[in-house]
Amino acid sequence: MDRNLSASAVSEQLGAFAAALRWEDVPREVRSRARHLILDAVGCALAARRFAFSTTALRGIEELAGAGDSVVIGQKLRLPLRDAVLANGILAHGLDYDDTHSEGIVHLTVSTFPTALAVSAHEDLQIRDLLVAYIVGVEAGARLGAVAKGAFHQVGFHPTGVIGAFACALAAGKLYGLDAAQLAQAQGVALSVASGSLEFLEDGAWTKRLHPGWAGVGGIVAAALARRAFKAPRAAYEGRFGLYASYLGPRAAECDLSRATAKLGEVWETMNVALKPFPACHFAHAFADAAIGLHNKIDLQQIDRVTALVPEEIIKTVCEPAAAKRRPVSDYDAKFSLPYIIAASLIRGHFTLVELEETALKDEQILSLAAKVDYAIDPNSTFPRHYGGEVVVRTRDGRELRHREAVNRGSADRPLSNADIVDKFVSNAAYGASPQEALQVRKAILSMDESAPARALADVLGER
Repeated sequence: MDRNLSASAVSEQLGAFAAALRWEDVPREVRSRARHLILDAVGCALAARRFAFSTTALRGIEELAGAGDSVVIGQKLRLPLRDAVLANGILAHGLDYDDTHSEGIVHLTVSTFPTALAVSAHEDLQIRDLLVAYIVGVEAGARLGAVAKGAFHQVGFHPTGVIGAFACALAAGKLYGLDAAQLAQAQGVALSVASGSLEFLEDGAWTKRLHPGWAGVGGIVAAALARRAFKAPRAAYEGRFGLYASYLGPRAAECDLSRATAKLGEVWETMNVALKPFPACHFAHAFADAAIGLHNKIDLQQIDRVTALVPEEIIKTVCEPAAAKRRPVSDYDAKFSLPYIIAASLIRGHFTLVELEETALKDEQILSLAAKVDYAIDPNSTFPRHYGGEVVVRTRDGRELRHREAVNRGSADRPLSNADIVDKFVSNAAYGASPQEALQVRKAILSMDESAPARALADVLGER
C-alpha cells in the first residue's frame, strides 16, 4: 500500500458517507430489502435455539456479563448492551445460514444488525435510525471486503470478523451521532480490535460463530471512544500497517483500494447481498444444488467416483484437508465439508438442517459416498462474482453424468425474492418459536412504522 495518502483517506470518505446518509436518501427498494435481510437473520437466530452451541454460548456470556436491559433474540434473557450484541451475533450466525455479500465474501447482517438493534434501542432512537445505520454498515463492509478479492480466506482470516469491526464502528457511530471526522477516527480504533481466525476449519470448532458478535462489540467500543476524541490512526486501510498490509502481507499488493468507496450512495450493495438456500458455507451451495439435480438420475449403488469442479479460492475452506472433510466430526465441520454436502444431497435429494443432525453425520451411506468425492479446479469459474461449480459423477459402467450451477442460487444475479425470504423465515422460526410468535416477529420487522421506537422492535424480538 502507498503510504502517501490522498487528500481524503478511505476512512474519511466512508465517514463522510455515513455521517451524511439520511433515511430519505435510501431508495425504497433498498429499505425493503434491508428489512428482509434482517428478517432472514432473525429467523436464523430463532432456529438456533434448538442447537447446543446457543445454550452453551448464552450461559457463558450471562455468567460473565450479569443482568442488563438489552434484548437477546428469542430469549427471555436480557444482557448489558455489548454482551447482547455478542449473543445475538452468535445466534444469528451460528447455523451458517445467514446472508453473504458475494464479492466481499463477508457476512454483514449478523454483525451490523445486532449492533444497530442494541445501540438504537439504548439511545431511544427510531426504527428508521436503526435501518439507516444497518445500511451504512452493509454498504461500507461490502466494499471493504471486496477490496481484498478473497485474499483474507487465503491467509487464514475470516473477513466477517475482520471487516465486521469496521462496518459496526460506522453503524454504531452513526447511531451515536458522530460527525464525519469522528466516524473516521472510529475506523482507526477498529483497526486495533478487528479479528477472526479460520483455524476452526481444522477440527470443526465453534469459534467462527463468535466472529460477528465480537465485531459488533469492537465496533461499539471504537465508536464510543471516537465520540470522546480518542486519537486513532488516519490510514486505517491504506497505511503501512493498515488493514490490508497487516492482514494480507504480500497479497495486499493485489488489492483494489478504489473498491472501498466506489459509487457510494449510487450503487447499493445491500441489493447485492446473497441469501442462503442451504444451512452451510456459501461456497458449497452450487454443489448442493448440482447434486440435488442429479439425485433422481443416478443409481447410487453404481457410483464409482464423484468430482467437484471448484473455484481455486475455496479449496482451503471446503475441500482441505481432504481426509477430514470426508468424515466431518460435528455439524459445523459438515457445513464446511464439500464431500459431505455433495454426498448427502445426492442421496437425500435435499440439504437441510436435518442433514446436520447427529444421525445424519453418522449415516454410513453418506460417509461412504463422501469418501468417493474428489475435487479439481474449475477452469470456468467466475468467483467471487458467483460461487458456482459443477458435480461430475462417474459410474461403474463407464457413464458420466454432470450438473453445473454456474451462478449460485441466492446470489445477486440469481436472487431469492423477498417472498422467498419470508418462506425461509417461516421454516426457520418453526424450529425455535411458536407460529404466533413468528408472525409477530415477521410483522414487526417488515411492517412496523419507521417512526416507531427501536425499543418497540427489540421488545418483540425477545421472548416475553
